[in-house]
Amino acid sequence: MKNFRKTITLALLVIFVMTASSSYASDNTLREVFEDAFYGAGIGALVGAAFMAFTKKPADHLENIGYGAAVGVLAGSAYGMAKSARALAQIDNGRIRIAVPMIVPDLVESPSTRQTTVMWHANILRGTFN
Repeated sequence: MKNFRKTITLALLVIFVMTASSSYASDNTLREVFEDAFYGAGIGALVGAAFMAFTKKPADHLENIGYGAAVGVLAGSAYGMAKSARALAQIDNGRIRIAVPMIVPDLVESPSTRQTTVMWHANILRGTFN
């Protein structure tokens, strides 16, 4: 239980650190992440309830709803973070915004050796052109 709390605390700390972005009044990064986490919790609770319905005694497995909601919050937060990832320089409708790029780990499998390695990448430039 102690390791579980440490893991959850570390995950929340990483999520809050990675949500830091440039400070513009129209920047809704944190709001989007919270919305995605909220929707993820709702969907996860529904999936947990669906799994609970297929057990022999559903009343004995109410924790499936909580587990589903918890997984949904984590998945929704991860989706929100990936969706709002910042680049070093972003061009948006003619305005250039500079921010610290988010370094993202990625698992890559080598086609020849079939070994999986961790590759780190960061977005350098992102643009929207109308």
